[in-house]
Amino acid sequence: MNEMTPIAPSPEDLEKCLVIGPEAYVSKDYALAERDRLWRKVWLQAGRVEDLPTVGDFITYAILDDSVIVMRTSPDGLRAYHNVCPHRGRRLIDTPPGQRNARGSRRSIICGYHGWSFDLEGRNIYIEYQDDWQGCLTAERTGLGAVQVDTWGGWIWINLDPDAGSLNEYLSPAASLLEPYQLHNMRPRWRRWLEFGCNWKVAMEAFAETYHVSTTHPEFNVFAKFRGWARNQGLHSNIGYEAPKGLEEDAGKLRVGGGDDPRLSTEEMQLFTWENANTNTTRTMVEAAKRLKTELPPGTPAAEVSRHWIKSAREDDARRGVIWPDVAPEHTAKAGTAWQIFPNFQIGHAVNNMLCYQARPVSVDEPERCIFEAAVYELYPAGEEPATEWEYTEPSAWPPVLQQDFANMAAVQAGMKNIGFRGAQPNPYMERSIASLHMNLARFIGMGAPQPPEQ
Repeated sequence: MNEMTPIAPSPEDLEKCLVIGPEAYVSKDYALAERDRLWRKVWLQAGRVEDLPTVGDFITYAILDDSVIVMRTSPDGLRAYHNVCPHRGRRLIDTPPGQRNARGSRRSIICGYHGWSFDLEGRNIYIEYQDDWQGCLTAERTGLGAVQVDTWGGWIWINLDPDAGSLNEYLSPAASLLEPYQLHNMRPRWRRWLEFGCNWKVAMEAFAETYHVSTTHPEFNVFAKFRGWARNQGLHSNIGYEAPKGLEEDAGKLRVGGGDDPRLSTEEMQLFTWENANTNTTRTMVEAAKRLKTELPPGTPAAEVSRHWIKSAREDDARRGVIWPDVAPEHTAKAGTAWQIFPNFQIGHAVNNMLCYQARPVSVDEPERCIFEAAVYELYPAGEEPATEWEYTEPSAWPPVLQQDFANMAAVQAGMKNIGFRGAQPNPYMERSIASLHMNLARFIGMGAPQPPEQ
C-alpha cells in the first residue's frame, strides 16, 4: 500500500490544491493493483460497431494479461469471450506481428494447439477423443468464458467483471450529455497507434486539460485565448473553453478566431489546424472559413462571424448529404470540448467531428510503457466513408501538434523519477480532470490518493 492515506478526496476537495505522488506513474506494485482492481472491473472501449458489419466478424482487445474476442454473432447481436482455450490455456486468436489487434471473420473458432472448436455462441462443437475424459467434460467446462459486452456512441464496450453494473449506469452523466452529438453516425478519417515510453496516465493527462495549450502549442496564441475549465463528473470529467456571451459554441470545438479581424484569424486558425494537427475540424469547415473575408465586411463582430461561419459550413455539408445534429449553444457550453471517460478513453466531440484518445498499459513489469492511440472521426455522405485501419505510426510521423504533446509525455515520465520531484500539483480549475482521475483510481485500487500539500 502507499504510505499516503488510501482515503480518496471528495469531489468538493478537487476544487482545492492537491498533490499526486509519482508512484502512480512508476510503481510496479501500483501497476499490479491496477490490473487486479481496475482493468478487470471497469467498462473499457474495445472498438467500433462498424468494424463488425457481418455475422462472423471479430476483433480482439488486449489489456495487460487479458485478451478478449468480440464477435458479431447475429445481425443485431454481439458477444465477447475470453481469448483463451479452456483446454490448456492457449490464446485462441493471436495478434499478427506489428498489428494493434486481430481482426477478421470466422464461422467458428478453432484452437491451434489441439483443435478444440467453438461456434459463434461460444459453445464447444468439437473435442478429439472426448471419451478419454470419461464424461467429465461438461458444456460449461468446455465452452468459452463469456465477457460482458454492450454498445454506446458507436463503440463496443467490454467488462471483465461478470458482476459489474450496466454500461448505461457506468457512463452517466457523460452518455446523456453527449447523446445530442449522435457520435454513432461518425466514421474514422484516420486511426493511428504506437507503443510509447510513458505510463498510460501520463499519456491521457497530456490531453485532459487546456492549461498546456499556450505553452506547448504557442502557434495557436495568435488566433485566440485558450483558457479553459475542467469539471468532475462522478467517475468521469469534462473540459471546455471559457467563452463570452454570444459565443457559447466556442466552449466546444468550433472556435472562432480572435484579434482585430476574426474573419481572417478564423481562416488562419482553421488552415493551421488542418495542416498541423489534422484534427478538430473538417475540410468543409476550412473552406467555409476561407470564404469569410469575402462574405462578411471588415469589422464584423466575432459573434456574428461565428454564426455565419457555422451556418455556412452546415449548409455546405447538407448539400452533399451530411446533416449535422442540432445542439443548442447552451448545451455546448455544458458539454464542453472533451470528456475523459474513466479510466482511459477521451472523446473530443463536436457536431460534425471528434478526436478520441486511448492509452493502455503494456505490462505490469513495465509501468513506464503504454499503447497510445488516436482516431479522428467525422460525418460523411452515406456510402462515402473512407476505409481505415489502425496504422502503426512512429512519433516523428504524427501531425506536428501531436508531436509537441509526445515531447511532453516523454519528458514528464523522465521527470517523475527525479529525486527532487515532490508530486504533481494540478491546477484546481483548469486541470481538475487530473485530480479527478486519481481520486477515482484511489477508490478502485486503494492507493495513490491525491492529498493536500504539506504546510
